[in-house]
Amino acid sequence: MIVSHNEIVTMVNKAFLGLQREVGEADLIASMVAELQMAGLNGITHFNNASPFILSERDEPIDIVHQADGEVSLDLHGSSLVCHLPAVMDYAIEKMGDHDHFKIYLHDCHNRWLAYSELVNLAAKGIACLAKWDNGTAPKHTIFTLDKRFVYPDLYFFNEAQDNYNTNDMVIELSTANFDIEQEIQNFDQKVSMDELFETHKRAWKEGIYVDDEQWAILKKSAAAILVENSEASSKGAGGI
Repeated sequence: MIVSHNEIVTMVNKAFLGLQREVGEADLIASMVAELQMAGLNGITHFNNASPFILSERDEPIDIVHQADGEVSLDLHGSSLVCHLPAVMDYAIEKMGDHDHFKIYLHDCHNRWLAYSELVNLAAKGIACLAKWDNGTAPKHTIFTLDKRFVYPDLYFFNEAQDNYNTNDMVIELSTANFDIEQEIQNFDQKVSMDELFETHKRAWKEGIYVDDEQWAILKKSAAAILVENSEASSKGAGGI
C-alpha cells in the first residue's frame, strides 16, 4: 500500500507512546522510522521488530565504559538503539570538538538499522560518517558510508560476518574528511548506492511511500494500544466502570 510521510510519523508516534517508555522521544523516533522507510529500507518493519525489545527492556541510562581522546565506548545494556542514538550523537559531536576524527563504540544494542536518519543528518554538519555492524541474519555484515558532500550514503552488504564484530555491537566513526574504504569493501556482495537512495527518496515524496500491507497492519495495531488505554482511563475518570 501507499502512505504519506505524515501518516507514518503519526502512526509510529502513537505506537511508541503506547509502549510507555521513559527513554526515547516519540517524535524523533517517528522521524527516524519514516526516513528509513522513504529510503526503501523497511523502516516500519525494523520498528515493528524493535517494539518487543523496547517493551521489555529496562528504562535505564547507558553507561560510558571507556573514554579517551577521540573515542568513546558505551554499553546500552541490550536496549534498542532508536531510544538512545539522538542523545549519543549529540554527545559524540560535542566531544569531537576540534578533532578531525571521533569513534563511537556501541555495545549490546539492537535495531541498528534505525540509526539511518541520525547518521545521514551528519551531512548537514559537514561531517563524514562510517558505520559498521554485524547482523544476526543475512546479510551478515553492513557498512554504511556517508560522504560529507552528499546527503545520501552508500550501503555495502556482506554475506559473511566479520571476525572482530559482535552481533549486538555497532561502530560509528565521524570525520571532517571523507573515509577511504577501498580495502574494506573489496569483497562486498551487494551495494545500494547513494544515487539509488536519492531516486527512491524522490519518488517517495512524489508518489507516496510504499509499505508492506502486513507490516502496516502490525504498526496500526501497536498504535491502537494507546487509544484503548486512553479511552479506558477517560471512562474511569468520567465515572465509567
